Amino acid sequence: MDLRKITDDFSVSPQIAPADVPAIKEAGFKAIMCNRPDDEDPGQPDIAGIAAAAREAGLEFRAVPIVSGQLTEADVEEFKAALADLPAPVLAYCRSGTRCTTVWSITQVGVTPPDQIVAAAANAGYDVRGIVAQLSDRN
Repeated sequence: MDLRKITDDFSVSPQIAPADVPAIKEAGFKAIMCNRPDDEDPGQPDIAGIAAAAREAGLEFRAVPIVSGQLTEADVEEFKAALADLPAPVLAYCRSGTRCTTVWSITQVGVTPPDQIVAAAANAGYDVRGIVAQLSDRN
């Protein structure tokens, strides 16, 4: 497992498995958010199995599957609503963590200073400079 802290309340990870859930709980997370659709890659663990493991461990779970490269406004709004509803800290996962970090960054534009968004993502190993600059120019 590769848990990457973005903020005190939000971390990301590449794909997790049901067997990872107890360690996620032990790490202090209160909720898991899946940002990856089922069957994106052959053999990836399905959402239902991870959701069941999360609930069994006493964690809240939310699926907000986002198709890679096809992010919509509805996806961003659903992601934002999930973050507002889920107890923190939240662990979001996708194929590599990039999709989760990108969508989080989009939700932060206009809320958090751009340099802080970019730094938080960079500290976790993700480069969101382009999307943050593009969206910040619109605001």
